[in-house]
Amino acid sequence: MALRIVQTQAPEGFIDLGRGDPAMELLPLEMLRKAADDRLSQKENDFLQYGFEQGDGYFRAALANFLSQRYGFGVDGEDLFVTSGISGGLSLLCTLFTRPGDTIFVEEPTYFLALRIFADHGLRIVPVRTDREGLVVENLQQALKDQRPKFLYIIPTFQNPGGHTLSRERREQLVSLAQQHDFLILADEVYQFLSYTQSPPVPFAAHLGSQHVIALSSFSKILAPGLRLGWIHTDAAMIRKMIACGVLDSGGGMNPFTSAIVRSVIESGGLEQNIGKLVEVYQRRVRSMAGGLRLHLPTAEFSAPHGGYFFWLRLPGIDTQELRKQAQAHRVGLRQGALFSSQDGLRDHLRLSISFYEENEIGEGILRLKSALQSMSAA
Repeated sequence: MALRIVQTQAPEGFIDLGRGDPAMELLPLEMLRKAADDRLSQKENDFLQYGFEQGDGYFRAALANFLSQRYGFGVDGEDLFVTSGISGGLSLLCTLFTRPGDTIFVEEPTYFLALRIFADHGLRIVPVRTDREGLVVENLQQALKDQRPKFLYIIPTFQNPGGHTLSRERREQLVSLAQQHDFLILADEVYQFLSYTQSPPVPFAAHLGSQHVIALSSFSKILAPGLRLGWIHTDAAMIRKMIACGVLDSGGGMNPFTSAIVRSVIESGGLEQNIGKLVEVYQRRVRSMAGGLRLHLPTAEFSAPHGGYFFWLRLPGIDTQELRKQAQAHRVGLRQGALFSSQDGLRDHLRLSISFYEENEIGEGILRLKSALQSMSAA
């Protein structure tokens, strides 16, 4: 019997259009092999020691240079903190800045596994409505009349699951409100570099001067999730609070070995090359899924995303929890809308992803989803 290695598996012949991980063939094994060979051939072996709490300084310098070119403004490596991916970063921030029972705000809908992390920390979750331009500021202002959140968690660019991008005007309004009401903005910007048809506004890191912004990102979507490597971009005062925590005092900085290898990827230009390849592949898949949905699911309400992984669909009158059960019988997967709701709503919504399957498989999956819907209607 084969032992399991990966988190998500689908049976043979099953097309799970709900899964939000990159396809195996898009994981750059050869690039990482060369980077590892390069790093391991050096005489220095510092990366095998307990790491500096903030993260490998040479890696942060390489990452800062990459981000400066991408963002169009200067990034200082001293404003970067190395994490074990966004999930690890979120959990660390919850540990440091909240206590069980504290209130936080999230988008409605939001990333469902972030909700799991917040639940693990015993946080009280208050949803704030979104529309096609992201978080609705008026609803946030209304919620702030009655609540004092520790932080607002948002995915501002090519959101998971909604696919929308928060406008520049709303970003500036959020920062102003955070300053007025003294809460943090935790901006999960993991899809910032996966832009296909529309460039997003500058990232929240442009607002670090407010001292209320913590931007998180990772290499999971632009290199490989198995690296478990990411970063937090925030101001020096916040970083001082983070590096003083017990887990880093005991275990040292996160992932010094992996950081050293990814440093070689960045310095060689491999990261930029890999992002270019992913954008080209995913752009084709977005067009394929949009065309298939319009042709075979004409009642579905959606907007094709300009970047990221996800299509967010509404099927009026359809309980997508029941549809998911029916879809499994037709050998196709989806993620029902209620997963992404902190209040068990959005039951006529679902999320589909373009990250794992090629165009022909996406087309076949949509045909199977159509058959599942027809079976529900006939029942």
